[in-house]
Amino acid sequence: MKASDLFVKCLEEEGIEYIFGVPGEENADFIMSLNQSKKIRFILTRHEQGAAFMAEVYGRLTGHPAGCLGTLGPGATNLLTGVGDGNMDRAPMLVLAGQGSSQRLHKESHQIMDAVSMFRPVTKWSETIRHPDNIPEMVRKAVRLARSEKPGAVFLELCEDIAAMDSDASPLTVKRYPRPMPEEESLNQAFEMIRQAKRPVIIAGNGVIRMNASDSLRRLSALTGIGVISTFMAKGCMDMDDDNCLYTIGLGRKDLVACAVDASDLIITLGYDLVEYHPHLWNPDGQHTILHLDSLPAEVDHCYHPDLELIGDIGHALDALTRKLSTVSFQFDLQQQNAVRRDMTAELEAYRDDDTSGVIRPQKALWDARAVLPADGLLLSDVGAHKMWIARHYHCHEPNTCLIPNGFCSMGFALPGAIAASLLRPDRKVLAIAGDGGFMMNVQEMETARRYDCNLTVMVWEDKEYGLIAWKQTDHFGNHTPLSFNNPDWLKLADSFGWHGHKVENSLDLESVLSIAMNEEGPSLVVIPIDYRENQILSARLGDIACPI
Repeated sequence: MKASDLFVKCLEEEGIEYIFGVPGEENADFIMSLNQSKKIRFILTRHEQGAAFMAEVYGRLTGHPAGCLGTLGPGATNLLTGVGDGNMDRAPMLVLAGQGSSQRLHKESHQIMDAVSMFRPVTKWSETIRHPDNIPEMVRKAVRLARSEKPGAVFLELCEDIAAMDSDASPLTVKRYPRPMPEEESLNQAFEMIRQAKRPVIIAGNGVIRMNASDSLRRLSALTGIGVISTFMAKGCMDMDDDNCLYTIGLGRKDLVACAVDASDLIITLGYDLVEYHPHLWNPDGQHTILHLDSLPAEVDHCYHPDLELIGDIGHALDALTRKLSTVSFQFDLQQQNAVRRDMTAELEAYRDDDTSGVIRPQKALWDARAVLPADGLLLSDVGAHKMWIARHYHCHEPNTCLIPNGFCSMGFALPGAIAASLLRPDRKVLAIAGDGGFMMNVQEMETARRYDCNLTVMVWEDKEYGLIAWKQTDHFGNHTPLSFNNPDWLKLADSFGWHGHKVENSLDLESVLSIAMNEEGPSLVVIPIDYRENQILSARLGDIACPI
């Protein structure tokens, strides 16, 4: 069997469903072998970065890796940003690249560069396939590492001469292992910490979503009444309508939700990654008592030094704790948590009936987005000022229905991510929100969306500048450097790519137009002039938060 055929057979054995990417000369054997597969669908993208973002979203939505593919040299470097984003946000993904002949890797040669070393800082494992017989072992190892906690990206490079060789090897059978459970002694200690606390609060992180532990968390919260704060990436772990949902934490300044953290005498962190929200922002003096429950021991940080760590499967550990806690009654003081939910809910509703014309407030845009998306609808956020507003004002009924890049935080994520989401979940509504800056970074993927008949909507918030940078510079320096730019005629742009196009300038029209766009066949673009005067207003308020109690 040719090595490239063996490679594809191994990927099929692993259950790989999608590979996104751009072919080239040095991955030609692999592409031809892939073209014969009946089990793996290759999605041709317009840029390798878009392919990497698509693989990331597939991994975040399923917990299984997809592939992203580039050729050697610039094909590999183009993958890098999306790979870094997926790896830091714990998305399992396979990164595949061609390479020149192994006979010229040792010397100066056309398009040859050390891609393996380049990918090592942004992957869990990065390696060259040096012999065709090694392919089964290396693919098995790559997928196992990509899926294992904490999941991430793995890079494999296949030289063009190796790909064309023959091999007698066969794919390895996939065998999986169960996640470990915390030991009984640690569970008993955690039970005592919670039982003796007066004002406990939960901070739920990415791991709760990743390990499908939301149902277990909801049962624990319902039993105890303990409020749950989510990081940006844990939205939906609690239903936004649940009285114990305390919404989201993660902005750089103190928000209302932080009052529940300040008042607590025990913080229970679940699947929390420090990269999501640095602990110096919520535990600057390291004074809080912390119970850490995650798949791996805590990262060492002087502001995050847990008093007890439960290491293992989050859902099973929560279920075990719930069983123990069901034998006792609680006398928690939840006044601060109740007040936080009351006041934050009022903030979210404040602009639901806003009627501005010419510009639309972020709060109103997100209220309407929530109104038109069903409970299982998917919202994908790009990176920019809009991400801060989505983090604060958009909340979810179900887990993994709001995808926000929050580790590497790369612009350009939302459009390609929405394409992957619509391919994977064609029965669900998909809405991407991007700033005009981030949207234009991968605008070429509009053609990909049309070619694959993706049913998705992108809402672009237009301010004609890099709004988040302007916001941050103004907060810090009182003004900002030149950050403005021009945009295309959006409706002509949409038409040229075969998209439906809408431009909305009046707040009262937005909900109905969004509803129309999301029910159109094929991709739709909705552009609104965003009122980013609200950025500095929010900054001033967050800098002077008075806790409800």
